[in-house]
Amino acid sequence: MTVHLVNPSDNSFGTAVITPRWLFVLAAATPESMGDPVLVDESLEQLDIETIRAGDVVGISVHTGNALRGYQVGRLARARGATVVYGGIHATLFPEEPFEQGSAHAVVKGDGDIVWGQVLRDLQAGNAHRIYDGGKIGGEEFLSARWDLLRTDKYMWASVQTIRGCPKHCSFCSVWRTDGQAPRQRTFEKVIDEIVELRRIGFRFIALADDNFYPVSLTDLRLAREQNNLAKLESLTTIRNERFSLMAELAKLPKDMVFFTQITMESAEDPDFLDAMRRANIKGALVGVEAVTPEGLKSVYKEFNFTGDRLIEQLQIFRKHGVHVLGSFIFGLPSDKPHTFGATVELALKAGVTFAQFVMMTPFPGTVDFGRWEKEQADNPTMVEGTPITRYWLIPTAIRPKMFTPHPSMSSDEIRERTQVVWDRFYEIGAIWKRSSCCPTLRSRLAFVLLSKLYRQMYAGTGISTDSARRKKAKAWARWIAAQARKVFRAKPMPELSSPVWEPRTKTQPQLITLTAPPTKA
Repeated sequence: MTVHLVNPSDNSFGTAVITPRWLFVLAAATPESMGDPVLVDESLEQLDIETIRAGDVVGISVHTGNALRGYQVGRLARARGATVVYGGIHATLFPEEPFEQGSAHAVVKGDGDIVWGQVLRDLQAGNAHRIYDGGKIGGEEFLSARWDLLRTDKYMWASVQTIRGCPKHCSFCSVWRTDGQAPRQRTFEKVIDEIVELRRIGFRFIALADDNFYPVSLTDLRLAREQNNLAKLESLTTIRNERFSLMAELAKLPKDMVFFTQITMESAEDPDFLDAMRRANIKGALVGVEAVTPEGLKSVYKEFNFTGDRLIEQLQIFRKHGVHVLGSFIFGLPSDKPHTFGATVELALKAGVTFAQFVMMTPFPGTVDFGRWEKEQADNPTMVEGTPITRYWLIPTAIRPKMFTPHPSMSSDEIRERTQVVWDRFYEIGAIWKRSSCCPTLRSRLAFVLLSKLYRQMYAGTGISTDSARRKKAKAWARWIAAQARKVFRAKPMPELSSPVWEPRTKTQPQLITLTAPPTKA
């Protein structure tokens, strides 16, 4: 019996920006007695179905965006006589769908780090269950990935997870419902050990693939004090201290290493945290701006963000502290007007956002927005060739609408076209070259230009366009750019690099840490 793990995708570029971490974590969870699993990342190349034989096990992780392709892979694998098991966020939310659509034998809900090994042992013994629930495991149980199975010539960035869960409750995000609002944090020692392993094999760019790298804000601490909630204050302090300890250790790693993560706008009010990020070489972060108007922020439950000139000032704070922002903006909110698009891109340019993504409003399963929309559609559902629009991920890409919820003043085509114009404006070559001034050398500036163009082709050219020929051309350009960009991100392996020798931990009363090193100029 051979175990195959498949990361499904309709778009294969030959090279990927970031490693799909789950593949290598479940490889670590696979019992040694079953041998090394075969890992297939379809963002590189499509699965060769001839490699699957009767009696094999095929594990497929699906999120909403790749569910349709994942179900196709499952049907093909089962037809070959393999046992098919699904997991991932989408299977967690819709555990019956993989049986109905993807020829599943079993489905795993929740975290797979621990339960995956049990699934395989049960399959081997012939007494597997239909549905397994991995739950939400503690941070101390997170598995390190099997990076020895990584194709190092195919990825620009590796990925390491330090924490799961997010305390926020944004209406468009499902993380706080699927991964929980209580942060589950790995110890910094395990994180550093994994990063050292990656630097040994030639990766110096690492994505800290967390739901929210900034899980405790200064406001959280202030409210706990005001409420005299000592238990909560202790818990929050412990989490925050662990963040600072991790960043202090990251700062000791080889100076050529670069980290990228995801945080909330609130972190701009925490200069100590941003300075610690800079010292740790966390040079960039995806920050959810979402909307630039008060009405837009209110509609997505994100009133803690600022707007207008105050938003520009807040975004510029990141850069002043050495953290470059990948700003995320949403179009298609009920409050959006035609002028919102131009105002958004002008704000992004004025604020000095280094990268930006402009996404069209999509109600993802598990979110507040999806629940509201599903109720609205319950009595008179919109159908697309027999499929309810509320199951849009089951509609073939060629006929799938780009917008799913009606807008009060603009058509879906108008929103799509205006969004495309915003992408073009932000990623025109002159604007990219101007932003590349953040890079210290000509080589790094050229790498910046390549990565910017690649990002635009992957996410706008192949995603927003409704024209199949245009999407095909965008994909071809993305493959070429990706091949060139990957060369820039490779580093000479450092096999001699060793992990620190860690002292055993002792249980102590937490004291709030604000700085891990003397202050430096922003």
